[in-house]
Amino acid sequence: MRVLIVDDDAQILRALRINLAARGYDVSLARTGPEALDVAAKTRPELVILDLGLPGLSGIQVIEGIRGWTDIPILVVSGRSDSADKVDALDAGADDYVTKPFAVDELLARVRALTRRSPLDAEQPVVEFGLIRVDLAAHEVTRPDTDGSRVSIKLTPTEWHILEVLVRNPRRLVTKNFLLTTVWGPAYENEDGYLRLYLAQLRKKLEPEPSRPRYLLTEPGMGYRFVPDQDESLRR
Repeated sequence: MRVLIVDDDAQILRALRINLAARGYDVSLARTGPEALDVAAKTRPELVILDLGLPGLSGIQVIEGIRGWTDIPILVVSGRSDSADKVDALDAGADDYVTKPFAVDELLARVRALTRRSPLDAEQPVVEFGLIRVDLAAHEVTRPDTDGSRVSIKLTPTEWHILEVLVRNPRRLVTKNFLLTTVWGPAYENEDGYLRLYLAQLRKKLEPEPSRPRYLLTEPGMGYRFVPDQDESLRR
């Protein structure tokens, strides 16, 4: 199982990495908020262990960013013991909260409980819109052929990544900043031209009328939204 540990304390990172790796977990590390989002986008962890006090972005912002594209378990491990901090983290999308200092055995028990409750297959559905079918588990996009079979639509890795984020968040506004940070990394957060180019390419491949998109919509000045068939009121 892939686990991402996010903390700016090198000793905690080292201790958790050693304990989890010794139990067979595939561990990735991040020390800042932007790095956490970048590593999460690249490694697709199945569990995130996260501190709240991070450089660059707060732990709450990291939770919100991760929740923009996945429901994987997030375990907050923080020195903040105030109930308001716990409520804020849980409201943002965290699944559990452990206060520092903590016992390693308790932390491992929380990890096991969270991973039992969240099988990976539950977050890998097949999404259909119009004639298009997106299989998130197989990383495949298809459309009907003339003989009734389905043929694959070839997407580049970047096109797939953008599409995956959007279809995992139906009807939700996905901001330009979040897409740029998730797909290309924090250094590209102001490169709007990248998104316009790749969204135009995706629309040519997936929309019935690319110049009048029905499913991959632009929210001017804000970002993009994936709208399934039934949401006619949101279409521009």
